[in-house]
Amino acid sequence: MGPDRGVTTLEPAKSGGTRSLRSSSLAQRWGTAFLLAPPLLWFLVLYVSSLLLMLVTAFWSINGFTGNVTHQLTGVNFHQISSGAYPSIIGRTVILAALVTLTDAIVAFPFAYVMARVASQRSQRLLLVAVLLPLWASYLAKIYAWISILEKGGALNWSFQHLGLPSPNLGFTNGAMWLTFSYIWLPYMIVPLFGALERIPSSLLDASSDLGASSWWTFRHVIMPLALPGLVAGSIFTFSLTLGDYVTPLLVGGANSTLIGNAIYDNLLVGGNLPLAAALATVPIAIMVAYLLLAKRFGAFEAL
Repeated sequence: MGPDRGVTTLEPAKSGGTRSLRSSSLAQRWGTAFLLAPPLLWFLVLYVSSLLLMLVTAFWSINGFTGNVTHQLTGVNFHQISSGAYPSIIGRTVILAALVTLTDAIVAFPFAYVMARVASQRSQRLLLVAVLLPLWASYLAKIYAWISILEKGGALNWSFQHLGLPSPNLGFTNGAMWLTFSYIWLPYMIVPLFGALERIPSSLLDASSDLGASSWWTFRHVIMPLALPGLVAGSIFTFSLTLGDYVTPLLVGGANSTLIGNAIYDNLLVGGNLPLAAALATVPIAIMVAYLLLAKRFGAFEAL
């Protein structure tokens, strides 16, 4: 009887403790939901609803006689952006964004590697400040600085002339846009790469060296796979920022330097064709959705 009574007295205590834990967990969940509800609601109202309205607007049209927006669903805008000069504009934008991303990856990788694996702690902090310092400068100031460097009488042509080399004359060309974009977005590639390289355990590199692997083999089979999420994370920034920019092409580019952002700007504020501008705006969104789905497969969001 004694042992039985002991067991029966423990059962209610155990079940009561379980109920208290469940109620505490439920209270924490409700508290978290209460805290997240306002920002999520704000996000849905301002961001998601605006995207849905833009998508609906893309299926409207402009009355050719009055110039007013006709609120009837039609696919004429998407047919228009698939013909004429728009496919070349879209292709030019995607190619330039890819080139800027590739350039920044090539330049950023050795810099980030030195920061993460070679530099001392004090030097690492100084290098990180040097990377982040240009972000504090005005965007327009950096663009005008590159204009003064690349224009006909600028520092680049002057340097080539004093070296006895022909002047490159890159001012107001697609090459000028490529250089300007690569410089402006470079910190966005270095920082995620630095984080990914810093998280690589030194024991893996030591083990690879102890097993007789060469530096190139270690880089290819150990460092590069582990740094790939950071590389893809940085490419999200460089690719998307180039894809949607319209200020740099407007100031630095030449006559044939129109990108998607410039086409949207021209149709919206110059031509007054809101539905066509909305249809064009869906193109970079669709490209970035596909790009993000691909980046997710490489674990890029783990390095953000």
